[in-house]
Amino acid sequence: MHISVLTMKISLPGCRSLKEKRQRVGGLHERFGRNPAIAVCESADHDKLDASEWTFIVAATSPQKVETLCSEIEDKIQRTVEGRMLDVTREIL
Repeated sequence: MHISVLTMKISLPGCRSLKEKRQRVGGLHERFGRNPAIAVCESADHDKLDASEWTFIVAATSPQKVETLCSEIEDKIQRTVEGRMLDVTREIL
């Protein structure tokens, strides 16, 4: 089993309330949490309105599959979240 930890810090410029923040990033858990190979949570910046940090644990039978899933997560977030990616880190366990 191959496992990777993907952490993404997202800037949410102009976000003025927690409700607006949830509207922008709240769907991440539902979108990615359905996949049994991915665990997802908002891991930091819970009290900040203009930022959010998300961590994804990705598990698969090959390193290539883990890499593919991580890339798909990054691409989908960049396309769908109304915000700016500040930092992305990948750690292979």
